[in-house]
Amino acid sequence: MTMKHTAFTKFHEALGAKMVPFAGYYMPVQFEGVNVEHLAVREGVGVFDVSHMGEFRVKGPNALEFVQWVTSNDASRLVDGKVQYSCFPNDKGGIVDDLLVYRFNAESYLLVVNAANIDKDWAWCNKQNTVGAELYNASDEIAQLAVQGPMALQAMQKLTDTPIMDMEYYTFKELTFSGVKDVILSTTGYTGSGGCEIYMANADGPRIWEAVFDAGAEYGIKPIGLAARDTLRLEMGFCLYGNDINDTTSPIEAGLGWITKFTDEKNFIQKAALLTQKSEGVSRKLVGFEMVDRGIPRHGYEIVDIDDNVIGEVTSGTMGPAVKKGIGMGYVPKALSKEGSEVYIKIREKTLKAKVVKFPFYKPQ
Repeated sequence: MTMKHTAFTKFHEALGAKMVPFAGYYMPVQFEGVNVEHLAVREGVGVFDVSHMGEFRVKGPNALEFVQWVTSNDASRLVDGKVQYSCFPNDKGGIVDDLLVYRFNAESYLLVVNAANIDKDWAWCNKQNTVGAELYNASDEIAQLAVQGPMALQAMQKLTDTPIMDMEYYTFKELTFSGVKDVILSTTGYTGSGGCEIYMANADGPRIWEAVFDAGAEYGIKPIGLAARDTLRLEMGFCLYGNDINDTTSPIEAGLGWITKFTDEKNFIQKAALLTQKSEGVSRKLVGFEMVDRGIPRHGYEIVDIDDNVIGEVTSGTMGPAVKKGIGMGYVPKALSKEGSEVYIKIREKTLKAKVVKFPFYKPQ
């Protein structure tokens, strides 16, 4: 299989990035090292190439009706320029994908989906489109940079006359950026350290990359790889599809009840089954835990109780570079899901103590 390249691949290679195949793309996993890159985003500004993400346009008079049916959150609450976190419930109680919903106007939306799920999501959306919404898969045409960190918006303001410093979380603007018209700049973030995402046509990518790094030079801007993206989102307790949520995990189990809206006006896939889960409760829950004993939890490690019974497995785990401790996520029985509950992680034949904690692990100073 031929790996797809993004508009920024040549820059990654020139900077000496370690490149790996990811979701069909040739992507940078790290540049200087995970810890250095992680802390650059926490303290200054870092740039991620996230061009591998998928973008579906939904248009027409039935656009909202389609979005309401296929997603769990209530898209009728969106106003122009607002973004919403949501998920596609499947027809078995699990999750097809998690995504972002952008509203441009009453008849125009953009769905931003995970790279590894583009083909699956596109097939699912078309299968569920019984109302005749106009769907267009723009994934291969759009490049995207995530400029993240406390200094990100200050640096990026140099490149546009449109005010962006005061943009609220989960909003977006269409603007002229570095002389390029019709760029989308949003403030959704996957790191917990502020910043923005910049969507552009592939052809404009190289020009915007160079402008972004020039604008950020005085703030010590760095390119950041996928490995630090993972540690940053984990410190915030943000789910990663394929690890913490998948086709077999329900949004209620995953703690995503807040994006699953059961209003009378909204009907969506699996609404009745998920409403039953919400009212009757679930047998397991996704929790965050931090290590009490010294050790680094990793994806797939067993979680056991005090009697050494296997009760789950680590869905995501790492040594948090900013929190400086072993942290992880995993599904455990409801009885052990309360804050302060003791669980144990099997790490290299050892059984090490951990405790359940509330998200996020990292709290900005």
